[in-house]
Amino acid sequence: MINRKNSVPLHEQVEYYLRSLIERKEYKDDGSILPAELELAQQLGVSRTTVRQAINKLVFEGLLTRKKKVGTRVAKSKITGYGQEWMSFTQEMHAMGIEVRNYEMHTTWEKANKELAVFFGVEEGSEILRLERLRGGVVEGPFVLFVSYFNPKIGLTGDENFSQPLYSILEKDYGITVKTSQEEISAVSAGAICVKKLKVSEGVPIFKRERKVYDADGNPVEYNVGLYKADSFKYSIVFNR
Repeated sequence: MINRKNSVPLHEQVEYYLRSLIERKEYKDDGSILPAELELAQQLGVSRTTVRQAINKLVFEGLLTRKKKVGTRVAKSKITGYGQEWMSFTQEMHAMGIEVRNYEMHTTWEKANKELAVFFGVEEGSEILRLERLRGGVVEGPFVLFVSYFNPKIGLTGDENFSQPLYSILEKDYGITVKTSQEEISAVSAGAICVKKLKVSEGVPIFKRERKVYDADGNPVEYNVGLYKADSFKYSIVFNR
């Protein structure tokens, strides 16, 4: 289990043990409590400091959570979005083996505010199609609320079957191929709409993901805001040097 003759540092050996531990059936469920630091230290024949160092590493990675008077728990599984290559939400989920489900879907026509008018290059007050979708996984349940606004020059009517992949509709029915997504990511406090749709408490952290989507010619196509339950999503970015 722990080999003191091994050149691998003790805390890394403990870390490896903990990684294998949380994969066991009895600990694999989200929220399962691990043995206490002292118990692990005695079991592995190392100091509590070594155990704590290994646990802290896994807490940093989001695999474990710690809380006073409760203990160390297996972190709730999160859906991961990757910042290496742009994909649609459906593509992201399918890449992780998650079957997407639309829990709610509404379309309305709204007057463009100054920000939307500038982005789409239209007059302020122009009629713009708004699409609201509460989405998630069949098993995972709803975990993100998307609100999209579309360039009125596209010609969307609002009667499209938006249960189908959005960008496939644009390409097949309107000849528009989306090419680029400019994203901004931030943390916000849950407001009334998140409380209602995502079933979270008011004021809890929400992961906000804004997308400005352009076609192959650089024309603006969509302005999208995604509001994710923070305990169900993480974003991973890969940088190459």
